[in-house]
Amino acid sequence: MNGSTQVTLRWHRAHELVTLAAFLSLIAAQWFGLVNARPAANLVGVEQVAQRIFYTHMGTVMAAVTGLVLSFVCSLGWLLRKRSGWDLMAAAGVEVGLIASLCLLATGSIWAKPTWNTWWTWDPRLTSMLVLVLVYVAYLILRNGLENPRTRATFAAVYALLAYAMVPLTYYSAVWFRSIHPMIFLDDNPTGEGDFGPFLGPTMSLALQWSMLAFVLLALCLVFLRWRMLRLDRTIQILQVRLT
Repeated sequence: MNGSTQVTLRWHRAHELVTLAAFLSLIAAQWFGLVNARPAANLVGVEQVAQRIFYTHMGTVMAAVTGLVLSFVCSLGWLLRKRSGWDLMAAAGVEVGLIASLCLLATGSIWAKPTWNTWWTWDPRLTSMLVLVLVYVAYLILRNGLENPRTRATFAAVYALLAYAMVPLTYYSAVWFRSIHPMIFLDDNPTGEGDFGPFLGPTMSLALQWSMLAFVLLALCLVFLRWRMLRLDRTIQILQVRLT
């Protein structure tokens, strides 16, 4: 067994461990969010029930950030090293980050309906998230529009580095624009200041931490799985060229 095969096997074993950890963490996160976390004391009725999607909503934020950060780092890696693995990992990161961003918008809309009585409002922070999604959709369109692998990888890497500016911009929009999003919740029986400020009590903080961890692990699992699929697809394309 050569060194390359050993490295591949280690990656596969690591992926299996991350997959198992993600699965168990997701189960724990759902239990902490839906069962263990205390209800919000400043909400009543259906709003109090809908608030529990907050933990999944924040989890999708972490999954999106994980995928897009990986795309930024791996795009830089391609420009510096010119190895195909970096390019494929960057593409996988964008795909997972984009799916997580769409889930973020979806969970936000589900949450908004009983709270604001509307599925969508053109709040600056929501709009900036929509723009981020469209920017990364354009990344995928750019990749599919270029046939030469090296040209595609280079243009996609440069675009990904520029597109990443939307990530901190979307984050800081929550600070710059003081509007109706997000909502603040009070634990119904706070015992002191939680890990995420005085408005999230201990059980809420615990549910949020588990959700964020679970979705980060899930994103890593999906990125690596998609990277393996892209590598296999690239190998098939190379073999097809050689046989023709």
